[in-house]
Amino acid sequence: MRAMELMTPCHFGMEAVAKREIYDLGYEVTKTEDGRVYFAGDAEAVVLANLCLRTVERVLIHIGSFEARTFDELFEGIRALPWEEYIPEDGRFWVTKASSVKSALFSTPDIQSIAKKAMVERLKETYPVTRFAEDGADFPVRISLNKDRVTVGLDTTGASLHKRGYRPASGEAPISETLAAALISLTPWKRDRILVDPFCGSGTFLIEAAMMARQIAPGLDRHFTAESWETLCPKELWKDAQADLRGQIQNDAECDLQGYDIDGRVLALARENAGRAGVGDLIHFQQRDVAKLSHPKPYGFIVTNPPYGERMGEDDDLYGIYRSLGEAYRGLQDWSMYVITSYEDAQRAIGRKADKNRKVYNGMLRAYYYQYLGAKPKWKKRS
Repeated sequence: MRAMELMTPCHFGMEAVAKREIYDLGYEVTKTEDGRVYFAGDAEAVVLANLCLRTVERVLIHIGSFEARTFDELFEGIRALPWEEYIPEDGRFWVTKASSVKSALFSTPDIQSIAKKAMVERLKETYPVTRFAEDGADFPVRISLNKDRVTVGLDTTGASLHKRGYRPASGEAPISETLAAALISLTPWKRDRILVDPFCGSGTFLIEAAMMARQIAPGLDRHFTAESWETLCPKELWKDAQADLRGQIQNDAECDLQGYDIDGRVLALARENAGRAGVGDLIHFQQRDVAKLSHPKPYGFIVTNPPYGERMGEDDDLYGIYRSLGEAYRGLQDWSMYVITSYEDAQRAIGRKADKNRKVYNGMLRAYYYQYLGAKPKWKKRS
């Protein structure tokens, strides 16, 4: 199969998590940038990355990169790329998204239009037509400019990978599935440890954890753009990979996952989402205030996305919620707690400075991932 360089956009600050996932799939990471990880692969890698990666937003074939400060340079750079190796004569191709940061070229509609014209001129050199019908498979292109460096990728994914298919509806201000999976991966949680989300909303943290526990590949129940690329990614590759991944699901896996929320409406959504994800039997949802959070067993985990200013509005209410969270946490024996929030007084209200703190972005909103580390379990030595 043809060797390619693939690139996977991810949440800023989560590059190390994405790299670990790619290594675990058996592929070599070639480069890492802010919010993007590159790796060497082939058609099978395209298939497996789309089906298996939990923490990235999409999988792109890196067509090429070059410098451009003028539209003429952009046109020539795009035309120089080997589009005929990827797009067939009947392919429907367009620039689905362009972005520009600190670059001389900043009009994204113009970038899209000029890139499309350059692609047409290049493909005319291979296909003997004056006009392309574009009635075949879709080949969407994404272009980003950063400090005049143009990066061009062919999108194999389509709808973002955070759209697993289990959450058609969600509660207020949800956290994305990919970010939830990445944040869980930053903890030492394993399926034999308790995991509680006292502000579970639509259940994303717990559902992602349950899918990890059962080894359910996140992309099994959705479709991808590259499934229609028969010359690049034959259907047999998709069918074989899906069958193999379904065979790896551990339906008998058990774990202690608990989700609480004071809003019964969103709890009903969470139960529906968990059922669609195939993990409804693994998660216990209950309508409960955070002040009533308790558990008799030690060494558990709290991973949560509590309310903050954009979701609430009254600062006094927020402070009380975080204070209740801190009090409940202090009542648990040797637990760890991981909190993502943009609320600036979170640590003061919780009553303790976090052991670790990581800046992350939840969508366009800057937030912090406060990490309170509990004691490790004391395992008995075998006699």
